[in-house]
Amino acid sequence: MSGWKSKAKRMLAIAAGLLTVLGALLAGTFTGKTLDVDEGQAFALPEPAKPPAAMRVRALRAGSMSSRAAFAFRGGSFSEERVFSMGGLLVEHPQGRLLFDTGFGRNVRAQIDGIPWLMRATTTFELGTPIADQLRASGFDMSSLSGIVPTHVHWDHISGVPDFPGVPIWLPRVEHAFIESGGRATELMRSFGKLEVRPYDFPHGAYLGYPKSFDVFGDGSVVLVQAGGHTPGSIVAFITEPSGRKLALIGDLAWQQEGVEQPTERPWVSRAIVDFDASRVRDEVARLHRIQRLIPELIIVPAHEPRAWAKLVP
Repeated sequence: MSGWKSKAKRMLAIAAGLLTVLGALLAGTFTGKTLDVDEGQAFALPEPAKPPAAMRVRALRAGSMSSRAAFAFRGGSFSEERVFSMGGLLVEHPQGRLLFDTGFGRNVRAQIDGIPWLMRATTTFELGTPIADQLRASGFDMSSLSGIVPTHVHWDHISGVPDFPGVPIWLPRVEHAFIESGGRATELMRSFGKLEVRPYDFPHGAYLGYPKSFDVFGDGSVVLVQAGGHTPGSIVAFITEPSGRKLALIGDLAWQQEGVEQPTERPWVSRAIVDFDASRVRDEVARLHRIQRLIPELIIVPAHEPRAWAKLVP
């Protein structure tokens, strides 16, 4: 009997040691660590955009989430609450009107039940007015919307798609294939049933170091580039307004501005839940950091960063 007890004690001690080591390793993934940023391949600035004077850009908030800074970026504090904005950006151009992301839609309460339990357990949700309802209230002609352009197809970026029946969804072909391949990350999009999807490629030349681009209106005012990693077909949308103000909608390559400014990545637990390819996300964040150094006036807008949204919303 004494031998069995001795063996049991050794096993418990080993298990406790392993748990301690694993706990230390996990804690280490939350500590601050900046990404290595080399100079990268040199690239020329694009030709100046020529947005028409009639072009308008409107930022529309549609809810928010609150969590801890520690989950948003490495080095963030567990004691600091961070707000994660939800919304979309409406670009009104004489050649068409496009909505980038939808924020929380009308059915968001039911959709929240389908997200990973850890996100629900560590997050507080505030449900705002859906973008479709905001637009209708402002007298916007819903039939004039040319398309919804998700930065990627995770649930919180396409939650409001059903609120815009008949509006085409513009998707890079690789992102469309990601949906078709199945998996939990795109389950909500598939649940919407048959949608009018307009797959697009990147038929135009290099742009700010990205090898290919899609100049949507042909005047440099809205240029899309593929920046996969968070999802295979995630995009960055570079938007130049008639005033000359330059924006970069980066989706969830970073959740808060520290991600690009430092630059740094999300802690391991967050990466494991949300990123398709964390290594590619690191590369894309480093690229954005280099672009920001080259064009300091560029407003980089992580989709969930309220400080960036505050610069866009009157």
